[in-house]
Amino acid sequence: MVHGDGLTSLQFRRAKGTVTEEIRSDVTAPDVVQLERKGQTYVMAVAHFGEPLVTEQVSDISLGDEVYVGLFVCSHNNDVVEKASFRDVRITRPVKDEFVPYRDYIGSNLEILDVQSGHRKVVYSVPDSLQAPNWTRDGKALIYNRNGRLYRLDLARNSPVAIDTRLAVSNNNDHVLSFDGKLIGISNHSKEDENKSIIYVLPVEGGTPRRITARGPSYLHGWSPDGKFLIYTGERNGEFDIYKVSINGGDETPLTTAKGLDDGSEYSPDGKYIYFNSMRTGTMQIWRMKPDGSSQQQITNDDYNNWFPHVSPNGQWICFLSFSKDVAPGDHPFYKRVYLRLMPIAGGQARVVAYVYGGQGTINVPSWSPDSKRLAFVSNTN
Repeated sequence: MVHGDGLTSLQFRRAKGTVTEEIRSDVTAPDVVQLERKGQTYVMAVAHFGEPLVTEQVSDISLGDEVYVGLFVCSHNNDVVEKASFRDVRITRPVKDEFVPYRDYIGSNLEILDVQSGHRKVVYSVPDSLQAPNWTRDGKALIYNRNGRLYRLDLARNSPVAIDTRLAVSNNNDHVLSFDGKLIGISNHSKEDENKSIIYVLPVEGGTPRRITARGPSYLHGWSPDGKFLIYTGERNGEFDIYKVSINGGDETPLTTAKGLDDGSEYSPDGKYIYFNSMRTGTMQIWRMKPDGSSQQQITNDDYNNWFPHVSPNGQWICFLSFSKDVAPGDHPFYKRVYLRLMPIAGGQARVVAYVYGGQGTINVPSWSPDSKRLAFVSNTN
């Protein structure tokens, strides 16, 4: 309940006809309200938009298995009319506790977020897993992964079309468009390389992939603005580091050597920095370095595990995915409560721009619209 004076509480009766009890939140007049049911436990999560959720819960409330969900507005005063507006209303059904990651999947929503207002719109849904939407340079379509294949979703028609990648039909969600929008790089699990991820490049409209990396696994994440280099995460001798290679192939150059996972590398639009995430300090945090790997500098330092930094085309913002600290720093699993957070490129306080049930596949690739006003991402529900 969010009262007119801002009082926010989780209200309940333990049995029919008994007194109404409540647990009050310290947050008043929240913009974001969530109610979760799991068995006989009910959790209220509320926040002022931009801030993390604050939770209160009550357990051992037996209301049976038949559940009704709805919204209401009421007035305690017969002479007063109350008005309220609701937006981004949804029901999310999570995975079952016994699900097996990377074998069991639930449905996916492809969403577009207006970064300034926080308004979200579902533009496409499937009953299985789609991942990693990439915005085309003309702003007219999204390219995403589904079951190892790449698809182009025309936003005017909301109709997907498969991209012909020839024999590359086991692609993971690490795909990147060149800055001029003419080429797309993919990470395909090649049977010829013991099913390890290998990077290829092909025309964005489809065609025969051209192999770039000689070794695997190699997971593509970034393309230099001048179109000459690709950057990616490679596992070499048991360590995951960031590497650079010419678009023409050849020898790879290591850019990081610190112990622990380095991942999610992406060039800034001006080409002056590479942003990435690293767990070298214990938790997964956002870092940046110069294109030659020098001057490595930590950008975030908080209680979250932060992944996949994406710089806006206008070079003013960084968006990234934040897992709570109960998730292992080196893991970015499916089906968790996560935040999309935004911070100025110059540094400063990060704020939440989307409260999401998702994780792996939500925002693995550069997902900004060309005008830097919107983000594409994936949420999940059963």
